Amino acid sequence: MKKTILLSLTILLISAGMASAQVIPSFSFGAKAGANFSAFPANGKYDNSSQAGYLGGVWARFGALGFNFQPELYVTSKNLNVKDDAGNENKAKFTSLDVPLLIGTKIGALGLGGRFYGGPVFSFAINKDQNLSGATSQAVNLNYKDANYGVQLGAGVDIKDFSVDLRYEGGLNKLSYGPGYSHTRVSIFSLSLAYKIFSL
Repeated sequence: MKKTILLSLTILLISAGMASAQVIPSFSFGAKAGANFSAFPANGKYDNSSQAGYLGGVWARFGALGFNFQPELYVTSKNLNVKDDAGNENKAKFTSLDVPLLIGTKIGALGLGGRFYGGPVFSFAINKDQNLSGATSQAVNLNYKDANYGVQLGAGVDIKDFSVDLRYEGGLNKLSYGPGYSHTRVSIFSLSLAYKIFSL
């Protein structure tokens, strides 16, 4: 009988914790940092390889009724390496200010939970650096626009004040590169660690 009562109380407390986490309005603010891997599909003439970059910035999360809205602001370095069939190579590094506006939901309670989210991201270039090699310096020149747009999808795990997020970003507008201006969209995978500075 005691075991039954204890089990019932435990289930009740966990259920109440989950309900409060999903229904009661909340606000959190924190910082994040991590690494990304940028690539875009090669066409018949040009080859490319994924290159590692970094990201770092801040985030906020507003939650209520089982959903949350998470705007972010971070600086990210996106590196690309493009090589044509003649061996001409372009190593390009683009530093941008990214603003994702994500909507998602969270499951779990007692400081441990999982999140699933998605939404648009606006990327504003603040530095564009291209190091060219080969006889034809413009053979694989990339045209990274000042403003780019994409969609992010991801999932995260919260452990107390820390979060680990794995995210995919697909570009909506195209970059041009090479003679004749071939066009393609950049894809980015990122892994980040976030820390919650405070919450209300």
